[in-house]
Amino acid sequence: MRHTLPIAPQFYVTAPQPCPYLEGRMERKLFTALQGENAERLNDSLSQQGFRRSQNVLYRPSCAECSACLSARIDVSAFTANKSQKRTMKRNVHLERRATSPWATEEQYELFRRYLDSRHANGGMADMDVFEFAAMVEETPIRSRVVEYTDAETKDLVGVSLTDVLQDGLSMVYSFYAPDLPSQSLGTYMILDHIDIARENGLPYVYLGYWVPGSKKMGYKANFSGLEVYVGGEWRKMTNPEAYGADTHPLSTDPIAEQVANIQLPDRVPPSKS
Repeated sequence: MRHTLPIAPQFYVTAPQPCPYLEGRMERKLFTALQGENAERLNDSLSQQGFRRSQNVLYRPSCAECSACLSARIDVSAFTANKSQKRTMKRNVHLERRATSPWATEEQYELFRRYLDSRHANGGMADMDVFEFAAMVEETPIRSRVVEYTDAETKDLVGVSLTDVLQDGLSMVYSFYAPDLPSQSLGTYMILDHIDIARENGLPYVYLGYWVPGSKKMGYKANFSGLEVYVGGEWRKMTNPEAYGADTHPLSTDPIAEQVANIQLPDRVPPSKS
């Protein structure tokens, strides 16, 4: 029997589970598979609508009574480094950047484990073994890169970002770094460097994942000028982080069927070039 992929992506909802960002909340995700010849165009389209990629899945928060998680991106043309960020760039001038194909290494995994054990020991990835790590890095149906940062003197690997190359920007899927170098602000530095990469390649945006008001883990994203958040079906420039709240309300999110109906999907067949 011959099997074919469905004409349109099928969307599903995860069962509620404890929220990793806001204590006492339950999270739920709307998701679809990322597969087939149309994978890149689907990823581009849904990324522009607040979705994120994890291996071969695209997902977006769809919690029953909470809409705190907001997809965030930096408008490269509107970004200007502040004094603190300029100091961060100077402190890390000795780092060397190397972009490679999405291939996992033991050195990456060792750094990943150190990072998790120090920063996210109780998180959802805490028990990830080397095989699961390799799957996270390598199972990608789209154009992805592993961006490594190495100390030029010691040759130590100090930072890694799994980055997708989108039609309109770079998406930092997951980043980790040496936890024993807090003065270097490596997490901030990698975002600053990705802004430079996007600018050098004429890409307008750097996608950062989700910004969550009220979550200390995600608060740093509001420190970047040119930040935009996806609210009410459109990207809006963030002018005041205090204007966004994390209050719960039974009408915080639209019904699932309505959310799916409002998702804009790309044409299945790319337009022919004349």
